Amino acid sequence: MSNEPGSQPSDNDAAPDGDDTVTLPPERHSLWTDMRTAEDWWAIWCAALLLVFAFGAVWLGRPDGLAESIGMGEPLEVVSPLKAYLSKPGSWEADPLASLDGKLVGIGGVFLVLAVLCGFAMWCRGKSAAAFLAGFPIVFLLATLAYVLAGQSVLKAYNLEYALWALLVGLIISNTIGTPAFLRPAIMTEFFIKTGLVLLGAEVLMSRLLALGLPGVFVAWVVTPIVLVSTYIFGQKVLKIPSRSLNMVISADMSVCGVSAAIATAASCKAKKEELSLAIGMSLSFTVIMMVVLPAIIKATGMSPTLGGAWLGGTIDSTGAVAAAGAVLGDEALEVAATVKMIQNILIGVTAFCVAIYWVTYVERDPSAPRVGASEIWYRFPKFVLGFVAMSILFSVLYSTMTAGPELINAMIKGSTKTLRGWLFCLAFVSIGLETNFKQLLPQLKGGKPLILYVCGQTLNLCLTLLMAYLMFEVVFAPVVEQ
Repeated sequence: MSNEPGSQPSDNDAAPDGDDTVTLPPERHSLWTDMRTAEDWWAIWCAALLLVFAFGAVWLGRPDGLAESIGMGEPLEVVSPLKAYLSKPGSWEADPLASLDGKLVGIGGVFLVLAVLCGFAMWCRGKSAAAFLAGFPIVFLLATLAYVLAGQSVLKAYNLEYALWALLVGLIISNTIGTPAFLRPAIMTEFFIKTGLVLLGAEVLMSRLLALGLPGVFVAWVVTPIVLVSTYIFGQKVLKIPSRSLNMVISADMSVCGVSAAIATAASCKAKKEELSLAIGMSLSFTVIMMVVLPAIIKATGMSPTLGGAWLGGTIDSTGAVAAAGAVLGDEALEVAATVKMIQNILIGVTAFCVAIYWVTYVERDPSAPRVGASEIWYRFPKFVLGFVAMSILFSVLYSTMTAGPELINAMIKGSTKTLRGWLFCLAFVSIGLETNFKQLLPQLKGGKPLILYVCGQTLNLCLTLLMAYLMFEVVFAPVVEQ
């Protein structure tokens, strides 16, 4: 019996064939080494650094007498000092260059922040920062182009968001002239996604949701897991989709909250880039349809604004599309729809956590191997999920306990971190497009099974959400809702 790395003699070595060995997991780095070199940990460090800097800027720049004015019931407006230096292209009608008017300084500020931060992370991880910086300006320009396209007034009215344009820009390049080799070190899809998701954690504030009541919690937290699990089982047992990861990403995308849930789940189940592209493409396409059709159905059937808003918030994937569809029905529907969607967004981290555990302990486990232990789950668990949860808890505590906490946190999010998160996601979608080839994507559509999965899952989602929304908002909590 050979004494190779990763294996060691078992108690049965005396067997004549000499083949009885116990294969151990590969040698693991220490936690300290992982925290210094692993991509997941650096996503947490970079996002945390951005959040500390952004909150510090708001705190130092807060107006004088803020606490006193809040005590008197007349809070002052708080604006982040970074707002003018971090921005994205604006709206335009006929001239695309109009989207850059007054925005160049802010766009340049985002470029410098992300170039320095990501380059530093690459250097600390032992990778070439110079190679990254050589390709990053081009990737950033492509992301800027995607934002400009999304800002066109007509396209914006149909909620054709930057994610779609970023994917298309990348796909056109990768499937025509091909992605240049010098760009590849700057195509850090996973890193952009994970850093953006940790930033998103600071926006999902638990304390806000405590004041929103139980009806939305039942609609978002009861229906969503049922739909996700049912759709996944349907894909595996009935449709027999070959790729478990594709099945899971589509199920999470459709049931939780669209793009953000898809990219978090894809990282947890190690989905291929083309699988994530397919899920996002279907999500964005159906989102456009639903944001137009559902308000029309609600009006035609005479649903109350409260019930209609809850239905929209629990079924339409994109937060922006939820707001647009709710606004069609009026302010009351918009408020309820946004509330339900906000509650549902909390499940992004929970879903990613549960999927990661399921993947490690069941999907990737060799039935003939020993049961996976807690240490193996820890090693293979996507650490960025911990960052997402930690930021959500931290900023929820600050929001609810600090004097002027709501004003300060809101100013930080609106003035800096939300903008940076959007850019990171946009860069990730451009990167996905640059890494995806249609020849690899088309086999995933064979037989139309992914499309059937999405349509069936969304149909179940629509029916269950409407039923739960009716029970919670019109029956069980009706007296409270009407107040």
